Amino acid sequence: MSIDSTIDGTIGKEGAYSNHPSDRGGPTKWGITERVARKHGYTGDMRDLPRAEAVRIYRAAYVIAPGFDKVAEISPAVAEELFDTGVNMGPDVPARWFQKWLNVFNQRGRDYADINEDADIGPGTLKAFRAFRAKRGPAEADRIMLLALNSDQGARYKQLARSRPANEDFVYGWMANRVGLA
Repeated sequence: MSIDSTIDGTIGKEGAYSNHPSDRGGPTKWGITERVARKHGYTGDMRDLPRAEAVRIYRAAYVIAPGFDKVAEISPAVAEELFDTGVNMGPDVPARWFQKWLNVFNQRGRDYADINEDADIGPGTLKAFRAFRAKRGPAEADRIMLLALNSDQGARYKQLARSRPANEDFVYGWMANRVGLA
């Protein structure tokens, strides 16, 4: 799968216009909240947000800005997971999870050096990810990283629903449509 097909899939999951009373994001179309659309220059009514504009925003804010495009050069599957989770939770959340997992998978620094857990997917994170994949084998490393990321994602959804009962309106759908099985 490619990032472009992942963006298309996410737009498919998110659907068209929504303004659910329990959703703090407010008016949303194609999964893009009004706040994010405005930040990226869209000034029209959210009901009219063109699909192409949503794709542009996704690419800029949820692929390139967090560095997930660089992860995709190493592992498209892991990048797709980071992107999809980032759309739902903000890209810093899965970026930090990714870095934390790389740090705990490094055998207390024997396989590669610890990295900063700062949500900046830069050269240090990419080097650690390459080392992790070299040590475990690409297919196995990706499988375990996806399992780890999905574990954090499911736990976060549970925490969100427990801390704000209105989120219970969404938690089943989040689990059904966002948390994959590695």
